Amino acid sequence: MKLHFDPNQNFQNDAISAIVDIFEGQPLNHGDFSFSLNSDSQIFNQDGVGNHLILSEDQILENVQNVQKKFELDVSDRLDGMHFTVEMETGTGKTYVYLRTIYELNKKYGLKKFVIVVPSIAIREGVLKNLEITFDHFQNLYD
Repeated sequence: MKLHFDPNQNFQNDAISAIVDIFEGQPLNHGDFSFSLNSDSQIFNQDGVGNHLILSEDQILENVQNVQKKFELDVSDRLDGMHFTVEMETGTGKTYVYLRTIYELNKKYGLKKFVIVVPSIAIREGVLKNLEITFDHFQNLYD
Protein backbone atom coordinates (compact mmCIF):
# COMPACT_ATOMS: atom_id res chain seq x y z
CA MET A 1 0.00 0.00 0.00
CA LYS A 2 1.33 3.42 -0.96
CA LEU A 3 0.21 6.61 0.77
CA HIS A 4 -0.75 9.60 -1.34
CA PHE A 5 -0.34 13.15 -0.07
CA ASP A 6 -2.44 16.14 -1.10
CA PRO A 7 -0.09 19.06 -1.82
CA ASN A 8 -2.99 21.53 -1.96
CA GLN A 9 -4.11 21.73 1.67
CA ASN A 10 -4.59 25.49 2.16
CA PHE A 11 -3.76 25.51 5.87
CA GLN A 12 -0.50 23.66 5.20
CA ASN A 13 0.39 25.88 2.26
CA ASP A 14 -0.29 28.95 4.43
CA ALA A 15 2.16 27.69 7.05
CA ILE A 16 4.78 26.94 4.40
CA SER A 17 4.44 30.35 2.75
CA ALA A 18 4.60 32.08 6.15
CA ILE A 19 8.14 30.79 6.64
CA VAL A 20 9.23 31.16 3.02
CA ASP A 21 7.98 34.76 2.96
CA ILE A 22 10.22 35.66 5.92
CA PHE A 23 13.14 35.50 3.49
CA GLU A 24 11.50 37.54 0.70
CA GLY A 25 14.22 39.50 -1.08
CA GLN A 26 16.90 36.87 -0.56
CA PRO A 27 18.38 36.03 -3.97
CA LEU A 28 18.61 32.45 -5.17
CA ASN A 29 21.96 30.98 -4.16
CA HIS A 30 23.24 28.66 -6.89
CA GLY A 31 26.56 27.74 -5.33
CA ASP A 32 28.19 26.25 -2.32
CA PHE A 33 31.17 27.51 -0.43
CA SER A 34 34.09 25.64 0.99
CA PHE A 35 36.07 26.18 4.13
CA SER A 36 39.18 24.63 5.50
CA LEU A 37 39.74 24.04 9.20
CA ASN A 38 43.49 23.71 8.72
CA SER A 39 45.08 24.31 5.34
CA ASP A 40 48.38 22.70 6.44
CA SER A 41 46.85 19.30 7.14
CA GLN A 42 44.73 17.09 4.92
CA ILE A 43 43.25 15.42 8.00
CA PHE A 44 41.07 18.38 9.00
CA ASN A 45 40.15 19.77 5.59
CA GLN A 46 36.41 19.73 5.03
CA ASP A 47 34.00 21.14 2.52
CA GLY A 48 30.90 22.71 3.92
CA VAL A 49 27.64 24.07 2.66
CA GLY A 50 26.07 27.04 4.35
CA ASN A 51 23.10 29.31 3.96
CA HIS A 52 24.45 32.75 3.20
CA LEU A 53 21.76 35.32 3.96
CA ILE A 54 22.21 38.79 2.53
CA LEU A 55 19.05 40.16 4.12
CA SER A 56 19.53 42.56 7.00
CA GLU A 57 17.80 42.04 10.33
CA ASP A 58 15.61 45.03 9.49
CA GLN A 59 14.51 43.39 6.22
CA ILE A 60 13.76 40.11 7.97
CA LEU A 61 11.81 41.93 10.70
CA GLU A 62 9.78 43.75 8.05
CA ASN A 63 9.05 40.43 6.33
CA VAL A 64 8.04 38.85 9.64
CA GLN A 65 5.72 41.77 10.34
CA ASN A 66 4.16 41.44 6.87
CA VAL A 67 3.48 37.74 7.51
CA GLN A 68 2.02 38.52 10.93
CA LYS A 69 -0.29 41.16 9.44
CA LYS A 70 -1.36 38.78 6.66
CA PHE A 71 -2.43 36.18 9.23
CA GLU A 72 -3.82 38.76 11.68
CA LEU A 73 -1.27 38.01 14.41
CA ASP A 74 0.28 40.37 16.94
CA VAL A 75 3.06 42.28 15.19
CA SER A 76 6.56 41.97 16.65
CA ASP A 77 8.60 45.10 17.22
CA ARG A 78 11.92 43.22 17.19
CA LEU A 79 13.44 39.89 16.22
CA ASP A 80 14.30 37.23 18.75
CA GLY A 81 17.35 36.12 16.82
CA MET A 82 16.45 33.87 13.91
CA HIS A 83 13.85 31.94 15.92
CA PHE A 84 10.50 31.51 14.20
CA THR A 85 7.55 29.40 15.30
CA VAL A 86 4.81 27.70 13.32
CA GLU A 87 2.01 26.49 15.56
CA MET A 88 -0.39 23.84 14.30
CA GLU A 89 -2.87 21.51 15.96
CA THR A 90 -2.02 17.86 16.52
CA GLY A 91 -2.68 15.75 13.43
CA THR A 92 -2.62 18.61 10.92
CA GLY A 93 0.66 17.65 9.26
CA LYS A 94 3.38 19.60 11.07
CA THR A 95 6.08 17.17 9.96
CA TYR A 96 4.87 17.39 6.36
CA VAL A 97 4.83 21.19 6.61
CA TYR A 98 8.36 21.56 7.88
CA LEU A 99 9.72 19.01 5.41
CA ARG A 100 7.98 20.75 2.53
CA THR A 101 9.15 24.12 3.86
CA ILE A 102 12.72 22.84 3.54
CA TYR A 103 12.08 21.97 -0.11
CA GLU A 104 10.49 25.38 -0.74
CA LEU A 105 13.36 27.28 0.90
CA ASN A 106 15.79 25.34 -1.27
CA LYS A 107 13.77 25.95 -4.43
CA LYS A 108 13.17 29.67 -3.90
CA TYR A 109 16.39 30.75 -2.18
CA GLY A 110 18.86 27.91 -2.68
CA LEU A 111 19.13 27.26 1.05
CA LYS A 112 20.76 23.90 1.65
CA LYS A 113 21.51 23.47 5.33
CA PHE A 114 18.75 22.56 7.74
CA VAL A 115 18.74 21.08 11.22
CA ILE A 116 15.72 19.21 12.54
CA VAL A 117 15.65 18.98 16.32
CA VAL A 118 13.19 16.62 18.00
CA PRO A 119 12.57 15.96 21.71
CA SER A 120 12.83 12.16 21.75
CA ILE A 121 14.08 9.08 19.96
CA ALA A 122 10.50 8.01 19.22
CA ILE A 123 9.75 11.29 17.45
CA ARG A 124 13.07 11.08 15.59
CA GLU A 125 12.09 7.64 14.33
CA GLY A 126 8.71 9.03 13.27
CA VAL A 127 10.41 11.83 11.33
CA LEU A 128 12.72 9.34 9.63
CA LYS A 129 9.71 7.21 8.67
CA ASN A 130 7.94 10.32 7.38
CA LEU A 131 10.98 11.17 5.24
CA GLU A 132 10.83 7.67 3.81
CA ILE A 133 7.11 7.66 2.99
CA THR A 134 7.08 11.21 1.56
CA PHE A 135 10.22 10.80 -0.56
CA ASP A 136 8.43 10.03 -3.84
CA HIS A 137 5.81 12.71 -3.18
CA PHE A 138 8.45 15.41 -2.70
CA GLN A 139 10.50 14.16 -5.64
CA ASN A 140 7.43 14.55 -7.87
CA LEU A 141 6.77 18.07 -6.54
CA TYR A 142 10.35 19.35 -6.69
CA ASP A 143 12.16 17.57 -9.52
